[in-house]
Amino acid sequence: MSPLNDLKINLNGQYTFFLDQDVISKYSGSLRKMIKQSKRKRNKKKRIITIEIDDFPGGPDGFELVSRFCYNNGEISIDVSNVSTLYCCSVFLAMSEKFCFSNLFLQTEKFLEEVLYGSWSDIVLCLKNCEQVFFQADSYGLVDKLIFAALTKISRNSETFSSSSLSSFASSLSPEMTKNTPESDSRYISRSVSCGRSNEWWFDDMTTLSPSIILRLIMIIGAYKTNIKSLVQTRFLLHYLKTKLQTKSRTTTELMRNKLEYSDLADTAAKGVISAGKTAFSCRKLFWVLWVLSSFSLSRESRIGLETLIGEMLEQATLDDLLIPAGGSKESGFYNVDLVIRLLKVFVKNREEEISREKNMKEIGKLIDKYLREISPDQNLKVSKFLGVAESLPDSARDCFDGVYRGIDIYLQSHPNLTPQDRTEICRCLNYKKLTMETCKQLARNPKIPPEIAIEALKSRCDNQEHTTSDVKVANKSFSCRYSEEKKKPVLLHLEISEKLAERLKSRGGYNLSVMDSFREGL
Repeated sequence: MSPLNDLKINLNGQYTFFLDQDVISKYSGSLRKMIKQSKRKRNKKKRIITIEIDDFPGGPDGFELVSRFCYNNGEISIDVSNVSTLYCCSVFLAMSEKFCFSNLFLQTEKFLEEVLYGSWSDIVLCLKNCEQVFFQADSYGLVDKLIFAALTKISRNSETFSSSSLSSFASSLSPEMTKNTPESDSRYISRSVSCGRSNEWWFDDMTTLSPSIILRLIMIIGAYKTNIKSLVQTRFLLHYLKTKLQTKSRTTTELMRNKLEYSDLADTAAKGVISAGKTAFSCRKLFWVLWVLSSFSLSRESRIGLETLIGEMLEQATLDDLLIPAGGSKESGFYNVDLVIRLLKVFVKNREEEISREKNMKEIGKLIDKYLREISPDQNLKVSKFLGVAESLPDSARDCFDGVYRGIDIYLQSHPNLTPQDRTEICRCLNYKKLTMETCKQLARNPKIPPEIAIEALKSRCDNQEHTTSDVKVANKSFSCRYSEEKKKPVLLHLEISEKLAERLKSRGGYNLSVMDSFREGL
């Protein structure tokens, strides 16, 4: 070991640097003070002084940059990719003019002043570099300065902000910040604007930043009353979270590490969407918003708010909107049926006092019948979930229950191992009196429908027909034909189950299956 390496620095409890005391203490007031204190306490026989430093900005990479500066006679290449780290290191180690002319703090401070009223891209890159030293950069006020510089650029080149409050704060940072945008910056922004909406040219650049910086951005917007158009802020947050979600497979560790920050951003976006309401977002867009934000630990309050907003305009939804993947384990089912049930409850409750509710209800009834047919083949869909969807709407929402029966038929075919109790239970949601005659006959012929259900459906259908038809009845052994007086030809309208036939279909243990099969064949 060289005799000049008389200083041992243990960094963050993991890394060790051997340095020359005179070289390093020439520039750093903090290290000079620690070296003097260690010399008083150390054993004189030990030539090497050991210093422990925790939470150093930028870790070993940051300290290596500082060491390079010291060993290079106070010179180092400073650019937007390292200036934030070097600035925080200079503050941490007290590398001011008090100890050396043109020290690291002064050099980085001058460079940052140029960045603050320089180009947009330089500001974003400096903010990106702050991620490596965020705790110190935030404590030293660097993050706030860069964010205000960015907000000033945005306000000057779009209609996103009312920039009066920003201008006053920017002036306090530097008079230069109130000047016009540099020509190179104007060209950059004009290219961005030509590729998208004028208020959203900055979205893609800001999505490269960490959630901690974005959260700080949102806090500053609220704290200094910058009058940002809330809808633009909300759209940015949605764009930011969507982008992070698209790269989730590559950044799972980063997402878990910043789970709290992402959750706060998701809640902020949700509040913005709820505040904007139906005028700014279509029903389909709201389904997309709910899907994106639910991926970031959305709070219960925000989730309920979004679901309420969607439920109130559910008549605008399509089948594709409702077919939302469950996103959990396969055992829970392929589609998020619970969400649809909650949305239906909101819709029904919201329509109870509306005059136009009947028309909307019937439209939703048709939509839900299609939905039932789509989810029925799911092997993990429980009978209770099927019934939960089918029974979420009142009986008046359907003029005809043929669609519900088709869903039941598909479910029974897709779930051959159902118990007789389950097959009986799933038919609970049917209103037999609202089945067409053809569908009623199909139900009675269906071997997967329990016999007692088939008989009850036929009898209910016949009872209903007795009260609604005034044609001439011609009785037969097990059914009746009605003849239209106008067309003078037979039209089979219903089956009439006689008490004698019903007794034959029954046996002591239930229904006589052989007789039931013969009956079904005769339909």
